Amino acid sequence: MAKTSFSCSACGASFSKWSGRCEGCGEWNTISEDKGLSSGPSKKSLGVKRGRTIPLTDLATRETPPPRSCCGVGELDRVLGGGLVAASAILVGGDPGIGKSTLLLQAAARFAQSGVKTIYVSGEEASAQVRMRAQRLGLADAPVQLAAETNLRDILTTLEAERPQLAIIDSIQTMWADHVDSAPGSVSQVRAAAHELTTFAKRNGVSIIMVGHVTKDGQIAGPRVVEHMVDTVLYFEGERGHQFRILRAVKNRFGPADEIGVFEMTGGGLAEVINPSALFLSERGEPSPGSVVFAGIEGTRPVLVEMQALIAPSPHSQPRRAVVGWDSSRLAMILAVLEARCGIPFAGLDVYLNVAGGMKISEPAADLAVAAALLSAREDVALPADTVIFGEISLSGALRPAPQTENRLKEAQKLGFTAAIAPGGSKTVPVTGLNLRKSGDLAGFVGEFFGAG
Repeated sequence: MAKTSFSCSACGASFSKWSGRCEGCGEWNTISEDKGLSSGPSKKSLGVKRGRTIPLTDLATRETPPPRSCCGVGELDRVLGGGLVAASAILVGGDPGIGKSTLLLQAAARFAQSGVKTIYVSGEEASAQVRMRAQRLGLADAPVQLAAETNLRDILTTLEAERPQLAIIDSIQTMWADHVDSAPGSVSQVRAAAHELTTFAKRNGVSIIMVGHVTKDGQIAGPRVVEHMVDTVLYFEGERGHQFRILRAVKNRFGPADEIGVFEMTGGGLAEVINPSALFLSERGEPSPGSVVFAGIEGTRPVLVEMQALIAPSPHSQPRRAVVGWDSSRLAMILAVLEARCGIPFAGLDVYLNVAGGMKISEPAADLAVAAALLSAREDVALPADTVIFGEISLSGALRPAPQTENRLKEAQKLGFTAAIAPGGSKTVPVTGLNLRKSGDLAGFVGEFFGAG
């Protein structure tokens, strides 16, 4: 049975029995019985016991922005929102062998060289293996402290004693907490380790970067609650056959989400790419059917990429629809709109779509560029090489304007493009040296550029 308690409404003093006068403040008739915070059995509810009162502020309260530490790698600092925030927890995921450990070792070295005390804890490799990688990358002289350990209790004890500003845990799936009765890498262990590391970061002011394994679908393995615990979630993407690597922020409490950083894998490690548009278009040759340049926006930066399409007669009863770097269901929608609204069928034809350079595009503004690439490949007509295309296609066949149109056009003009095709409703400021052509709907676009519709 829950024990009855009484408290004074004037001063808050607690008593085990009622009295007419408060012994704490001397007020009369201010003592009443506590009703308790919740009802239910004492072992399964909060019961009568009260906690401390939390100080409250209003929305107009101004606070100074959290301090940030920059490592000097512009692409990494950009994705983090301007630098590393103190006492933040960051989760980095990516396919095996994509370069997560290489990226974080380079970042640890740059942070350490800039004066940030850094500890690198490896649970997958021995210290000698990490040193060999550091020597290969030319980072052997960086003042990074190294450890190879998987016992979470020992790691937290060491971090508490050393008091670093940054700790890198590679990886969270190899950590094990001795109070959890399950194998390392299990859901319970991953959840417990992430919770302990995140709360340690907040309590001690240490920034912690955790590496997470990914599943076959490309999602970070383990419970999604881990992604909710941390402040920032980064994905390291790329194709094994390409040297480009994309660091993408899918969650960031201290900066813009969907920001990207572009790196190039070289013999000396990962090199940042200052102008990714020029790099993605560097291997583009003479204009050919099915090739279209899309002016996209990734986070806050404009990026120009080449969309490639190939249409071929299908020898099978069920034509193939193969997509690399774009959403396959959105391709099916574009094909359906072309057939229903423009009378252009793709039945009996295999359709292949590729985003050149290993880039992954997710924004709807790529719809018009994809439709142009498909029509160009189907009609065997090459669009002008100096033209960029962007715009969203609705199911009615109308073209919707894309956000940040002016930034897309300025990026195209900077790279030497002289023409752009955009939806009719786009609000733009004229860009010097760039001829902008607008189309109101998909049927009008098809009729103007391909003589059909």
